Amino acid sequence: MVKTGLAWLAVAAWFACGTANALAPPPVVKVDGGAVGGTFEQGHRAFRGIPFAAPPVGAQRWQPPQPVAPWPRVRSGRNFGNRCMQLPLFSDMVFRSPGVSEDCLYLNVWTARTGDDAKRPVLVYFHGGGLAAGDGSEPRYDGGAMARRDIVVVTANYRLGVFGFLAHPELSAASPSKVSGNYGLMDQVAALRWVRNNIARFGGDPDQVTIAGESAGSFSVSALMAMPSARGLFARAIGESGSVLGRPVPTLQEAEQQGTAFAKAAGHESLAALRKAPAEALLKAGARPGMPWFGIVADGAALTEQPLETYRRGGQAPVPLLAGWNSQEQDARAILGEQAPTRENFDAALQKLYGDRAPDAAKAYAYDVEAAARDLASDRWIVHGTWKWIDLQAKVAPTYRYYFTRPRPASTDGKPAGTGATHSAEIEYALGNLDGNKVYLWQSGDRQASEAMQAYFANFIRTGNPNGKALPAWPLVTEPGANVMRLDVEPAAFDPKDGARFEFHERQAARP
Repeated sequence: MVKTGLAWLAVAAWFACGTANALAPPPVVKVDGGAVGGTFEQGHRAFRGIPFAAPPVGAQRWQPPQPVAPWPRVRSGRNFGNRCMQLPLFSDMVFRSPGVSEDCLYLNVWTARTGDDAKRPVLVYFHGGGLAAGDGSEPRYDGGAMARRDIVVVTANYRLGVFGFLAHPELSAASPSKVSGNYGLMDQVAALRWVRNNIARFGGDPDQVTIAGESAGSFSVSALMAMPSARGLFARAIGESGSVLGRPVPTLQEAEQQGTAFAKAAGHESLAALRKAPAEALLKAGARPGMPWFGIVADGAALTEQPLETYRRGGQAPVPLLAGWNSQEQDARAILGEQAPTRENFDAALQKLYGDRAPDAAKAYAYDVEAAARDLASDRWIVHGTWKWIDLQAKVAPTYRYYFTRPRPASTDGKPAGTGATHSAEIEYALGNLDGNKVYLWQSGDRQASEAMQAYFANFIRTGNPNGKALPAWPLVTEPGANVMRLDVEPAAFDPKDGARFEFHERQAARP
């Protein structure tokens, strides 16, 4: 009877505590524009859908981001804001945002449950998606796991596609700087300025901000490092598979020609007509065959020159960089098609690609044909540009290079485990979000690889150096020999011996 009574008291006390937590007022933080109420979650707080710029609609379409209009009451931060205008381009994208809209300049903050007077390091993560899709609400970018490592995490949306990167002569003429394009990059700078002004209220240190991203997010990070307007807004950088240094970006004149051609094909030749056109109509027009892809522009203002030239002269932000790529960014079939992976078929493919330079390519890729074709496809697409970024940044700041090799496991629908780490596969591992991806049957090895990768990334975010206790040593990329960290179940530094590959692509890039 006594035991039963004590048990009942324990249950009652637990219930009362749970009810009190459930009824506790939400955490509220004052930011530019007004107050935002967040939510208490497992080991952290979350504040979603915070506007960092005014909605870029109507006359503000294709304008630099403008300040938010103040709101009088506490704004709910329970739900994500809209994702920016986009089509469903990638099957692996899962959104928690309510819908697609031009009104999309929102960011999300994850931080510790207590300690708003702390000075925690900050991670600002820009999503991937080819500068045409993606969203800061995707579960793979969730900041909760890193927040539980005492890091304040921010994900931010930015305008995409024609809405984020259209250049047009009329836009340039109306601009004080006489340029256009790069509105998506301007949005990213606006988000970083918001972080600079507000993150201390969430317990973050505005002087210890790391910018990071994957694919298009990584391209963006490399561009931000070359932008005068972003200087001083971050202290470190992480790049996952991609940079703007792989090939020249369009000049303003080239981008304006693309924009003019788009406007004509869409049936809205004047800027006034373009601004009046429904967003959905412009989105669909951009998807027609033959329409240009809109991306980063060497406009002469946001980017004062070709980013590669900025890096070559050492004019980029001299901040520590951690960057790398995955073991199977592209499949061998991108080179071989449906042909068998034989040396004869590979040589024939090299001849088609490189003509009189085919023998040089064959020497650079003189190993197992399937692996060589996979590496060549990856190098041509995204790896060479990432390597170039690492190579040039290492001349001005501490730089660390990784090679992620963990294949995804079998999927819940019966598909077998992969044979290599495909493009974007590392995101859930790096940010501790395996459980947010319900497609795969995660194994203990996946969790072990994720734990190590999170630890390395968290150390870098804190100090600019990924090394720490109980982790295999990660050398600077400038050290001789084994200077690249293979990230997998058992991470280890190794010598990739891939210099010949990149020397070949450097010679190709220099060829008239």
